[in-house]
Amino acid sequence: MTTRRRRSAERVTLSDVARRAGCSLMSASRALSQPERVSDALRERVDEAVKALGYVPHPAARSLASSRSNLVAVIIPSLSNAVFVDTVEAIQRVLMPAGYEMMIGVSHYRPEEDERLLRAYLAHQPAGLLITGFERSDDARAVLASYTAPMVTLMELSERPDDYCVGFSQLQAGAAMTRTLLARGYRHVAFAAAQLDPRTLQRAEGYRQAMREAGRYEPTLELLTPQLSSIGLGAELLDRLLAQHPQIDAVFFNNDDLALGALFRAHQLGLDVPGRLAIAGFNDLPAAAWMHPALSTVRTPRGEIGTLAAQMLLGLMRGQQPAERCIDVGFEVVMRDSA
Repeated sequence: MTTRRRRSAERVTLSDVARRAGCSLMSASRALSQPERVSDALRERVDEAVKALGYVPHPAARSLASSRSNLVAVIIPSLSNAVFVDTVEAIQRVLMPAGYEMMIGVSHYRPEEDERLLRAYLAHQPAGLLITGFERSDDARAVLASYTAPMVTLMELSERPDDYCVGFSQLQAGAAMTRTLLARGYRHVAFAAAQLDPRTLQRAEGYRQAMREAGRYEPTLELLTPQLSSIGLGAELLDRLLAQHPQIDAVFFNNDDLALGALFRAHQLGLDVPGRLAIAGFNDLPAAAWMHPALSTVRTPRGEIGTLAAQMLLGLMRGQQPAERCIDVGFEVVMRDSA
């Protein structure tokens, strides 16, 4: 049997959907625009009719009919590694079944791009905003000041009474890994970082605090570069640290990409890891556990952050206040064979 594509003059309408689902036009509209306000049985009938007829609602018309937008803006710094990919996928799993579409913007860790995305996306008057971190340019803050719909911040915590956020203390996570390395007997612990976004700088401050507490802090053992993070850069940073400070016995990298590159380079150099040099990372990316030796790192619950932030935003868009304005999901220091 062959199926012919409908001509534009025969475009499926919401009335067609309502007729097939056996409900009123208003009920069909509500099932699509505010699915949480109708019964499961009605929602299922309307969904089946939509699929059977191939109905595609026009976004602008749907927003106008419901007197609200069905868009949620999501602004993140990167999609080049699993950290934010996991977060975005978790957000999508919450928002899409609730009838919301996502506009995803990637700032590439550039403040000017962050501001540009905010201006562009908020012009669409989204129903909600999910944004990464609190630090922004003055111009970006001015843009946000005019935005009155719900907003939830990802990855960081705040004590300000008007903020909604889901994250963990980047500073405490950096300090925890450093303290663990010191507790294992390492004395000359270096810290290497790239990109230098606010969360990286908070981890660096955690490293400094832990080293000062132990009386082991040496500013020269920090190697920070604004270059974009990569596995190759991790190898380069290890070379530089060993050339400048041959006495180091451990390196804490601000992310797993750099740490993995350092592990590869250590193998090329014939260095015993962790006997001669311990290597630790941050984020616990999927490859970390499969390295040889397996990478010690800080596990961050990035999927949980996405889920909880999306659930919080969904509640706020429905007029519901969360039990907690800021949720601390914590972190876990995972010690494997590399340290």
